[in-house]
Amino acid sequence: MSAPAFKSGFLRTMQARGYIHQITHPVELDAAAASSVVTAYIGFDATGPSLHVGHLIQIMMLRRLQQAGHKPIVLMGGGTTKVGDPTDKDGQRPLLTDAQIQANIASIKGTFARFLTFGDGPTDAVMVDNDVWLSKFGYVQFLRDYGVHFTINRMLAFDSVKNRLEREQPMTFLEFNYMLMQSVDFLELERSHGCVLQMGGSDQWGNILNGVELIRRVDQKPAFGLTTPLLATASGQKMGKTVGGAVWLNADMRSPYDYWQFWRNTEDADVGRFMRLFTDLPADEISVLERQAGANLNSSKERLADECTRLLHGDEAARDAKAKARLVFEEGIVTETLEVVVFEWGEKFEKRSGAALIKGAGLATNMKEAKDLIARGNAIINNHPVTLESLFAISDVMPETRMFRIQVGKRRIKDLKPE
Repeated sequence: MSAPAFKSGFLRTMQARGYIHQITHPVELDAAAASSVVTAYIGFDATGPSLHVGHLIQIMMLRRLQQAGHKPIVLMGGGTTKVGDPTDKDGQRPLLTDAQIQANIASIKGTFARFLTFGDGPTDAVMVDNDVWLSKFGYVQFLRDYGVHFTINRMLAFDSVKNRLEREQPMTFLEFNYMLMQSVDFLELERSHGCVLQMGGSDQWGNILNGVELIRRVDQKPAFGLTTPLLATASGQKMGKTVGGAVWLNADMRSPYDYWQFWRNTEDADVGRFMRLFTDLPADEISVLERQAGANLNSSKERLADECTRLLHGDEAARDAKAKARLVFEEGIVTETLEVVVFEWGEKFEKRSGAALIKGAGLATNMKEAKDLIARGNAIINNHPVTLESLFAISDVMPETRMFRIQVGKRRIKDLKPE
């Protein structure tokens, strides 16, 4: 069946750039987007101090919405983070304190200002915290007001619950309430901000449907849902995951240089798709860039890295990252511009393993990943290949820098300063 021909600029753009997986009431939503300002939201739980590249498609959806003349709401999950989204999880998330959640929200907020325009105008973005209303509910009141609209039969049929039970992994009653809380979020935003659209990844489809149906049943008002496909690279790897762990968006957790390198290392088959999803480059330019081959395709990957880094970290950071990469890899020059990581050696250690240094440099998230890199021949320390038996004393630093130079693969290099 051919894709629908949308009338609204918003849905046409979303379709052309590959964001759309599922839509509820597509004709009705298209008419609303073509004739009025649509207010839409996406929720982000504050489970850590930074979002990662896996969240980036959601942020770009809000950007596309605003670019098309509509109003985005960034919903911070101060309340839902206390429960934890069970979707695609084998166990309950660690429960965070209120102070930890609020610290994470404060750390995350700045990312959105790079992609959205906030303010008081009709299409300016706003940020809200669902703890404002969720924390006010008494348990009996919540059940009486909203529990009556959800059946256990239907909830058990949703993938987020069914998959967990089929894997014989326990799901707490706390987590079971998550989808109710998310539905109430949509209802609250509809009443307080006129929000009519919730967007998210396809794994959120069941939760989004619940919210749409709750608004239509309780308030008898239009409400819509839209999901994106779950992203994976051409080789099947989950988007945003690398041998070094998650690709964080906060600069203090992943430097602009490493962020640029992540995009520069995009697989050939993903270049055009990622340009459509993660940059503002026009469609005709993307069509030319993705058809390149050989060295020219490498130039296209650099353009992808430039644009993605510019959006998140700014023009200067993107220029610096590209210049540093050229010095290191094209001209064979390694300078003090490499990221320096301070590594606490510890008095009890006379020597440390190569795996410990790789992990200490942040090029692997744990010792197992570091040892796997070494076993595959992907690790170099001080310009020499590392083995699993390699041991290093502090005196083994490179004399010109008094640091260890740690390299993983062809393009990930950091200096490790032992202390």
